[in-house]
Amino acid sequence: MNMDKHVEKRSRTESKQTISQILAQTIKTGIIKSNLITMFAGLTLSLYTYKFSLLEKWDAIVFALIGTFLIIGAAGAFNNLYDRDIDSIMERTKNRPTVTGVIKPKTVLWLSIIMSILGLVALLLTTPLAALLGLLGLFFYVIPYTIWTKRRTVFNTEVGSISGAIPPLIGWAAIYPDITHPAILGLFVIAVIWQMPHFYAIAIRKHHEYKAANVPMLPVVKGVKRTYLQTNIYLVVLIATSFLFGSLSVGIMLVALLLSIAWLVLSIVGYKKMDSEKWAKAMFIYSLIHMTILFSTVIIYSLIGILFLS
Repeated sequence: MNMDKHVEKRSRTESKQTISQILAQTIKTGIIKSNLITMFAGLTLSLYTYKFSLLEKWDAIVFALIGTFLIIGAAGAFNNLYDRDIDSIMERTKNRPTVTGVIKPKTVLWLSIIMSILGLVALLLTTPLAALLGLLGLFFYVIPYTIWTKRRTVFNTEVGSISGAIPPLIGWAAIYPDITHPAILGLFVIAVIWQMPHFYAIAIRKHHEYKAANVPMLPVVKGVKRTYLQTNIYLVVLIATSFLFGSLSVGIMLVALLLSIAWLVLSIVGYKKMDSEKWAKAMFIYSLIHMTILFSTVIIYSLIGILFLS
C-alpha cells in the first residue's frame, strides 16, 4: 500500500515537469553554466592578450558560447544515460529524468549525439583547435571518466578533472589558436587542481551515497584523513600555479595566490577545529567562492583592458 502511494506521488511529480525542465536536468544546465564562465574567462583573456576588440571577434564569441554549451550538454546527457543504474541509488540523483523514465534512453542517446555534432560544428566555425579541444573534452568525460574510471578507481576525480578544465582552453583557442601562453596554461592547471578539493568535499558529504552505489571516491576507499592530506597537497600545487599569471598581470597573480593560500589555511585550521562533515561543507563552499572570484576577476580585468584598447 505504501509502495503504491510512493509510486503515485512520484508519478504526479513527474507529470508536473515541463519539457524544458526535463531537458535541463538531462543535459545538466547547472554544470553548463559554471563551465561557460570558465570558458568565457579564457575567451576574454585571449581577446585582451592579443588585443582584439569584442566587435572584431563577435562571431567567434557567439559560436564559442553555443558550441561549448552543446558539447558540455552532450557530455552531461551521456553521463546521465550511462549512470542511471547508480544514480537510482543515490539520494541526490535518484529523481533525474533518466532514472525515473520520464525520458527514454534512446532519446537521450540521440540528444547527446546531435548536440555533440552541432557543438563541434559551432566550434569549428571559430578555429579548428577549438573544435579539437571540444572533441577532447567530450572524449575524456565520456570514455576515460564515465565509462573507464568512475566505477573502478579512486583516481576517477583526477581523470574527470581533465575534461572539466578544457572550457578555458576552448575559449582561448576560439579567439587565437595557440594555447602555449603561460596565462591560459595557468587557467587550465588551476581549473584541473581546483576540482580535487571541490569534489573530495562533495564525496565526504555524500560518503554513504557513494558507498551504497559502489563508486570508489577517495574518502570512501581511503578515508577522510587520507583525503585531507591529499587535499592539502593539491592546494599547495594550486598556490604554486598562481605564479603563472605573473607574466600577464601581477594583480591577477596576487588574487589567485591569496585565494589559494586562504583555502589551504581553511583546510588546515578547519580540519583541527571541525568534524569531517562541517570541514567538508566549509571546503565545498569556499571552493565555489574561490572559483567565482578568480574567474570573475580574470573576466573583469580582461574586459576593462579590451575597452581601454578600443
